[in-house]
Amino acid sequence: MSRKHEEEEHENHERWAVSYADMMTVLLALFIVLYAISVVDKTKFEELRQSLAIGFGKEAPSVIEGSNGTLTGLDSFQVAPDFTGVAHSGSDGNMDSSASANSDTQLTQDQLDYLKAAAEYEDLNTIQQNLEQTLTDQGLAADVTFQIDERGLIIGLVGSNVFFAPDDAEMTDIARRVVDTLAGPLATQPRQLSVEGHANVIPSSHYATNWELSSDRAVQVLRRFVEANGLPPDRISATGFGDSRPVADGMSDEALAANRRVDIVVESAASEEIRAMLPDIAKAIEDGTVTHESLQAQLAALRVEGMGDL
Repeated sequence: MSRKHEEEEHENHERWAVSYADMMTVLLALFIVLYAISVVDKTKFEELRQSLAIGFGKEAPSVIEGSNGTLTGLDSFQVAPDFTGVAHSGSDGNMDSSASANSDTQLTQDQLDYLKAAAEYEDLNTIQQNLEQTLTDQGLAADVTFQIDERGLIIGLVGSNVFFAPDDAEMTDIARRVVDTLAGPLATQPRQLSVEGHANVIPSSHYATNWELSSDRAVQVLRRFVEANGLPPDRISATGFGDSRPVADGMSDEALAANRRVDIVVESAASEEIRAMLPDIAKAIEDGTVTHESLQAQLAALRVEGMGDL
């Protein structure tokens, strides 16, 4: 009987294809991820721009052929500029590297001014938040007001407690506590400080005029900062405004007390054009039409586009 012939098992020469396919799958996934993170999210970027434009323009902006970005009828108020097209993209949506490196040269002056004003506002707001937290920790937050305007950050020593007695420049205990509490955070920031003294409309019996009274109040606060708290004297100045800048009208006890005050100004070092935009940004924040988060996201997005620090 013949013996059954067993065929020899052939070696599989195509096993490499499985490993090759696995490697190609991994590479494909890698390139998809790289592509996804490199593509500019135009939708989100446009939403940020629209939110700021709506906030500052008080209505949804419309694109007008040939428009320079200024809305008429708003007392030459400049809305958030249109940043569309600042970052040059290829047909596939990817940023061109040379355009990214030179994108700051593609910005108009209005766009640059707006970005600088937004950055300045956020810097001043950071100082304000630090001061507010310090005052809150000491239970003094109700005795101080804050406002950002074209001068910078205005810290008002006005509250339910009186900081100065009538016709007197001597600081009350609450005034000294507030100044001492503010001194720490103010000493750590590099901006110039201006102490502005004010008086109410009642003529002074101890001073020749209310100008001298208000100036003395400013000097007393300045001396407290420098002599008791060690602030550098070359970074602080004092000015008296008499009764020329009241914060409350009328002759009620509340109005008279409110106008016996001192404002501490953390000065903005920006140009006049940039500082003029700060009140509009502050008003939009106060109205709730623009948020600090949207401002910060706008700045961050444009820095990613190649702007760098402003």
